[in-house]
Amino acid sequence: MTPWKLPFIVAGVVVPVAAAFMLGGPGVGVAVGALVMVALVAVAVRERPAEPIAPPRGRNGGRHVLIVAAEDVEDPADVELVTRAAGIALGRGEGAGGEGDEVRVLVPARIGFLDRWASDVEGARHRAQQRLVVTVAALAKAGVAAEARVGDEDIVQAVEDQLQSYPATEVVLVGADEDGGDEAAEQLRDRLRAGFHYVRLG
Repeated sequence: MTPWKLPFIVAGVVVPVAAAFMLGGPGVGVAVGALVMVALVAVAVRERPAEPIAPPRGRNGGRHVLIVAAEDVEDPADVELVTRAAGIALGRGEGAGGEGDEVRVLVPARIGFLDRWASDVEGARHRAQQRLVVTVAALAKAGVAAEARVGDEDIVQAVEDQLQSYPATEVVLVGADEDGGDEAAEQLRDRLRAGFHYVRLG
């Protein structure tokens, strides 16, 4: 857990209980406190330990590159940064610079506050698909053929989901601090059992 989250968690526990005691008296305060504790226990039970993220064995000896595009990769300069980080040879039809090598682009579906409040995930998935098309097209223009996937809104979870079936030997995260890229990069650097590179845009 990042240090800045702790004060918000403490406030989320203390403020409702204190307000219940002040407005409703001891009975209401105790009841709200019990509900808060039940909620904390439920969250703790659901929280999974930060286990290593290991890809399955590859189908062949080639490289399998997973590009996680949390930001648009459209500008030729950005494409060059990403491909250089992944060791991808531009202008080669086979994608990652060798026979049997593969490239897959993964775009997390970022769900905004209003979309989440309205339970509207289709809009987020549509925007992710648009970003995916733009990124894959930019790579194709540079001579890199790639598969395309839309993933979970959580970057780390999206990578973990993909690596259940995709035997990535290299993972390249393209992000910025504004979209949680720095925090996700730190977690992936600690947990990934594959080569990892972070390309920070903006």
